[in-house]
Amino acid sequence: MARDIRVGVIGFGLAGKIFHTAVIAETPGLELACIVQRKGDDAAKAYPSVKICRSIEEMLADKSIQLVVVATPSGSHFDHAMQCLKARRNVLIDKPFTLTSGEAQQLIDEARKQNVLVTAYQNRRWDGSFATLKQVLASGVLGRVVSYESHFDRFRETPRLDVWRENGGPGGGTLFDLGAHLIDQAGALFGDPDSIWADVRMDREGAVVDDAFDILLKFGGLTVLLRATTIAAKPGPQFVVHGTKGSFVKWGLDPQEDALKAGAKFSDAGFGEEHESQWGRLYVPGEPVQKIKTAAGDYRGIYANVRDAILGTAKLEVTPEQAWRTTRLIELARQSSAEGRRLEFRR
Repeated sequence: MARDIRVGVIGFGLAGKIFHTAVIAETPGLELACIVQRKGDDAAKAYPSVKICRSIEEMLADKSIQLVVVATPSGSHFDHAMQCLKARRNVLIDKPFTLTSGEAQQLIDEARKQNVLVTAYQNRRWDGSFATLKQVLASGVLGRVVSYESHFDRFRETPRLDVWRENGGPGGGTLFDLGAHLIDQAGALFGDPDSIWADVRMDREGAVVDDAFDILLKFGGLTVLLRATTIAAKPGPQFVVHGTKGSFVKWGLDPQEDALKAGAKFSDAGFGEEHESQWGRLYVPGEPVQKIKTAAGDYRGIYANVRDAILGTAKLEVTPEQAWRTTRLIELARQSSAEGRRLEFRR
C-alpha cells in the first residue's frame, strides 16, 4: 500500500486552521506532518502529535514532506510559494493564487522547471450548491444558458481595520477574497471569457479596501454577472441561471465553513448537507416548480484530487493555468473599474 503523502502547512490563522489543517487531517492518503507557526502555540494545542516549525526553512529541511500548503496572508503567497517550489515541493496556495498575473506565470514556470505541481485552493468548486448547479446544467433542462448570476453577500457594517484583509495592506479587499471564488467558478463552468466590465468599490464608511464589486463577463451569447458586498442585510440568491427552456434559482451559502468553525468533522452525520429550505428551485414553463436537493459538499475533494495528481492517478482539477486566468481577471476588473470601460480578455 502506498504511503500517505506528508503535508506541511505554512500559517495557522483562519485559513490554515479551518480550511487546510482541518481538511487535510480528514483526507485519506494525506498526513498532516508539519505546521509552520512563527509565534504562539495554537497549532501545537490543536495538533499535539504534529511537528511545529518556526520557519519555512525548518520545515523544508524535512525532505519527506511532499506537499506544502501556503495559508499565509495573500501578500506573501508568491514569495512563500516560490521558495517551496525551488525546494522541489508540490505547492497548493490558498486563494488568491498571487496578486498579479506576472507572479502567477513565474510560479507556473518554476513548477514546470522543477517538475512539481502548483495549484490554487479553490475549494468552492466543492460546495454542494456548485456541484448541484453543474448537475442541473449538464442535464440540459435549462436549454441554452443565456445568463448566469452569482452572489457572495455578507453583512458587516463596520470595517475591521485590525485584520490584514481590511487594513489596506497588500492582498486585502473583497475582490481578492470573494472575487477569486466567483471568478473561478464561472471559469470552471464556461472557460475563458471574451471581455470583462467591473465596478470595484468601497461602500462602507471608513473602509480602506474594496468591500463590494459587480463584474460582468461576456462569453459569446452568455452574460455572467458576479456580485459581492459586505453590507447585504438580506443576501441575494447565490445562483440565478436563465436558459431558453427554464431557470434555476438557489439561495443560501454552503454550510461547510460554518460547520468547521464550530468544530464539526467531515465524519459527522449530515456534514455538508443543507436543510430543505435552502434547496434550489427549478422553473420550467408549464410545469410545477421543482425543488432540487442540494448535494452534500465536501472540501476534502480538492485535497483528494491534489493527492491523486501527485500520485499520477488523476488530472489536476484546479490547473495553474486556471489560477492564472482568475488572477488576470482580477487585474482586469480593477483596470475596468478605474477606467470605466469594458476590456477584452486575452491569454
